[in-house]
Amino acid sequence: MTDSQRDVATSEPAQPEPAAPSDPAALSLMPLLTPEGWALLGSLPPYDEAEALRLAESLRAAGHAPALVAAALTQQRLRSRAAAKFGDFAQQMLFTPDGLEQATRLAVSAHHAARYAAAGAHRVADLGCGIGGDAMALAGLGLDVLAVERDEATAALATVNLMPFEGARVLRADALSVDLEAEGVDAVFADPARRAGGRRLTDPEQWSPRLSEVLALRERVDAVGVKVAPGIDHALLPSDAHVQWVSVDGEVVEAGIWCGPLAPEGPGRSALVLTTGADGEPRARRLADPACTDPSAAPEQLEPVTGTAEIGEFLLEPDGAAIRAGLVAELARRTASRPVGTRIAYLTGDTPPQASLAPFLRCWRVREVLPLNLKALRARVRERGIGRLEIHKRGLPVSPDALRASLRLKGDGAETWVATRVGVRDEHDRGAVLVVEPVSAER
Repeated sequence: MTDSQRDVATSEPAQPEPAAPSDPAALSLMPLLTPEGWALLGSLPPYDEAEALRLAESLRAAGHAPALVAAALTQQRLRSRAAAKFGDFAQQMLFTPDGLEQATRLAVSAHHAARYAAAGAHRVADLGCGIGGDAMALAGLGLDVLAVERDEATAALATVNLMPFEGARVLRADALSVDLEAEGVDAVFADPARRAGGRRLTDPEQWSPRLSEVLALRERVDAVGVKVAPGIDHALLPSDAHVQWVSVDGEVVEAGIWCGPLAPEGPGRSALVLTTGADGEPRARRLADPACTDPSAAPEQLEPVTGTAEIGEFLLEPDGAAIRAGLVAELARRTASRPVGTRIAYLTGDTPPQASLAPFLRCWRVREVLPLNLKALRARVRERGIGRLEIHKRGLPVSPDALRASLRLKGDGAETWVATRVGVRDEHDRGAVLVVEPVSAER
């Protein structure tokens, strides 16, 4: 790393706010930002847990400082984990455990960047860039990027990660202290810190910066995008934005608030479902409710079936992104199905979903409907010799692991159960167990 690159990582605006204490994990990697450290890191083989201790001993015996050896091996371990998010880029990047956990997956940040490119943005300020994952995607599309990070050590790591991109510059500063007009910024992306003291913060006004402060930037820049927690209360969303929830291979990873030209869909809510194909490439599908033009409105709730007698031949489980986006009612309409219970995100009907909806729904065929009675369930397990049991649950104070342990599984048989509340909410309802089998669908 050159002196000029270090200067970029630590450059400050004229009157910066006091910097927060540096991330200890990021500081521990500073020995790598030297010619010796960078050369050592580049010489290491791919990380192998079984060989790590032996390798560490041999490196120390060769005269490398213990702190440098520890930093290099930690980095190799993190790079190995990071491959799932960043692919081949991971081997040229620097990470901290928290930075890696909080970084946007490359497949998702590519969709972020595409919004800015389609909106005609030229210079994007990535406020709170962390280790630089989203800034990489933006710069990769040829956009100029001002990556802003308050923590000095983390800013240094972001500088390393953005070295391949000529149009990216890292600025150590408080996210809201940047003079956007003077910097020529015409679009903003922000990822507020949502943790403090090791715990998640659910109130957006406790994030750093506050969600309201980030959204207020729309008075200065039309194109503003904000990465937020997927569990955010819909009532807290700006009514004139488009909000999209994202899942990757079934895991809900984020929601994004897109304002102005970044939201060509117009105000509303949608789900973006990314799945990895057999060739390893991500595939993207989107689902929206055309009737929803205000993302802050409460999701529509449909009347559920009245009881177990109305459970249909199929049970459908919407993808988590569709659930968070309030699209369960829309999926019910498109599949001619009904909710199993009040505010229960399982649907039931007599026809399987069309292939076009398969990415948004997991489909099971219902074989039997049983009462949630431990004695009767134990008898079933014993009589059928069930030794393997997959249990899903929703809407009931039931732990699948605890239920499985209490059933005394034994034998070669296998079943899949769904434990759920059925019908209108009733505090005395003990629920039901649906015995199901998966229905494969072309995705």
